[in-house]
Amino acid sequence: MESSWSEAFLPLGTLIIALLLSILPLPEVIVSFRPDWVAIVLIYWSLFKPGRFGFLTAFWLGLVLDTLYGSLLGQHALALLTVTYITRHFHLRIRVFPIWQMSVTVLALLVLYEFLLFWVDGVAARTVPAIDRWAPVAIGALLWPLIFASMSRLLGTKEREI
Repeated sequence: MESSWSEAFLPLGTLIIALLLSILPLPEVIVSFRPDWVAIVLIYWSLFKPGRFGFLTAFWLGLVLDTLYGSLLGQHALALLTVTYITRHFHLRIRVFPIWQMSVTVLALLVLYEFLLFWVDGVAARTVPAIDRWAPVAIGALLWPLIFASMSRLLGTKEREI
């Protein structure tokens, strides 16, 4: 029974927590360093449960983020869909990487995510300060080992079993 609970509600719960962490009010000093929680959690689930979390999840989460942030509708959806596609395409290769190499891969995926947001913002003539754009990428990559370990512990798997 516990296994079916974690299979059904744990991924959904982590995605909801990621959405809540994305809109949580922070002091002005550290708001620029908020990681892209939804992208990071979606990368995790696309790596380790690619059959359950795919393009439809990425699309709807992107639309929810667009609504919450008040950004151009479809902007985050496009970025999350692209990152999810690449993650799912290479998930068998990425899963066997050591944790440091997986962190570098997550860094590359987050750079792609932010670059797509940057591109859409450029087309829409919207400027975002560089620190607001690129600091979350670095923080997300640095937090990946911690997120990976805690999510794997919640899922009940060991790092090398995956």
